[in-house]
This record gives sequence, structure tokens and C-alpha cells, in this order.
Amino acid sequence: MLPPEDLSRLRDMLDYSRRVEQHVAGATRGDFDADEQLQTTVVHYLQIIGEAATKVSPAFRTDHPEIPWNAVTAMRHRIVHDYRKINLARVWQTATERIPHLITTLSNLLP
Repeated sequence: MLPPEDLSRLRDMLDYSRRVEQHVAGATRGDFDADEQLQTTVVHYLQIIGEAATKVSPAFRTDHPEIPWNAVTAMRHRIVHDYRKINLARVWQTATERIPHLITTLSNLLP
């Protein structure tokens, strides 16, 4: 059984991952590059996912290496601390290639 704090953070990660997926659904890279609001929304949601990941217990993270914890939290750190140099190509790649995998992984872990 998951501790309530971990369950809450994992649900946040899943919820915001699904929001990212919904926002980029049907969009092309060109659409993303041309839409500052979409960029801002996706970046903000990735930041939330990363922040939630930092709050998941070390024990759970160790027990579930199938989640790329370092990559998730590193994205959050880059967004927050190096906000002037956000790499939109990396954001797009994360949103379209990595988030679907994260959704599947989290969905399989959560009750």
C-alpha cells in the first residue's frame, strides 16, 4: 500500500501528464512553436510534474526505477532555474514522446 503522501504526488504527476497530453493532442511542432500560450501551459505542467516527483519518497523512487525520476526532476530544475534558456525542442519531445510513457507507467502503478 502506498503512503498517502506518495499516492497524492503520483496522482498529481498522472493528472498533469494527462493535461500535457491533451494540450498537445493534434498539434504539430509548428503549432507548438507558434503558440506561446500552449508553450507556457506545457512548460508549467512539466514544472508541476517535476515538483511532484521531488516530493515522492526516496523509498518509492528506489522501488520504481521504471519512472525516469532524474529526467523528470531535471526538467523541472531547468525550467525553474534556467528559465531564460528553456529548450522548446526538448519540451516538445518530452510532451509528445516521454509523457505518454509516463502516463502508462503511472496508470499501471496507481490503484
